[in-house]
Amino acid sequence: MSTPTTSPAEVAARPGAHRAGDEARTDGASARARRERRAAYLFMAPNLIGLTVFVAIPMLLSIVLAFFRVDGFGGYDFVGFANFERMFSDPYFLSSLGRTLLYLVVLVPGLFVSGLGLALLVRHKFPLVGFFRTALFAPNVVSLVVVALIWQFLLTDDVGFIARLLDRVGLTAPSWLGDPAFALPTVMVITIWFSMGYYMLIFLAGLQDIPREYYEVASIDGAGPWTTFRNITWPLLKPTSFFILLTSTIAVMTGGLDLLVILTGGGPANSTTLVIYYVYQQAFVYGEFGYAAAISSFLVLILLAWSALLFALTKGGRFTHAQ
Repeated sequence: MSTPTTSPAEVAARPGAHRAGDEARTDGASARARRERRAAYLFMAPNLIGLTVFVAIPMLLSIVLAFFRVDGFGGYDFVGFANFERMFSDPYFLSSLGRTLLYLVVLVPGLFVSGLGLALLVRHKFPLVGFFRTALFAPNVVSLVVVALIWQFLLTDDVGFIARLLDRVGLTAPSWLGDPAFALPTVMVITIWFSMGYYMLIFLAGLQDIPREYYEVASIDGAGPWTTFRNITWPLLKPTSFFILLTSTIAVMTGGLDLLVILTGGGPANSTTLVIYYVYQQAFVYGEFGYAAAISSFLVLILLAWSALLFALTKGGRFTHAQ
């Protein structure tokens, strides 16, 4: 009497076997997804802890502090919205805000164009390309205090290196840091010189991420450099451009304090007193910590509004299906 046997194909053909196999695969995928999430959280944890301790908590404390008058000796008096009312009636704050907006309008496009232009110049292989990339990025690895001191030495009236150089060719150098008409533009030029290598590096990473096949096809079709840039390079740099616009705006609005303190001290005649310097001045020169916190909170609100607007206009730098 023979024993009936069932082949593996017949077992696999049964409905229950299919369900069991699907459930096993689903469980395996779910377990793998959980492991990947845990790994992602572990990698993110150091940054999240740092941001929480050094950014989020101080920001919340600053917002709370904006509703108090602080004397600097441990005394806190609740004043409600008095600091904010003072802010909008303070002519020095309003002038510093207007100056900061001008600074922003000039610097963000300047950093964007200079970074992109340099990245396009050094994207291809040519002799000493590594040296040029390093030289352009080098200012970013130097302390901003050292950069400010070097430029102060170069721009000193009459005896500075640039003044002497112009004097040799029969030109009289203006007071770069002592004339209100030249001080802020000089700070802008120094800031662009210092920062453009960093944005060049980011743009270079974005350019190198574009597949070479696109350029080869464009070359075969007879597309020129401008057509290639407009139809391939520029659209595919959209995520990188979004990142640079966002980060450069934040950097311009909240950074560069070291440069201002050393080069001009907010002068001459308050011509380089930006909002960030005014906050420093109110807090650490005049001891108006509550008022400085109110200005800082308003500055954060402006940056949040700008970030939201930029996300809405560019969809976060994401590509659409049409692209």
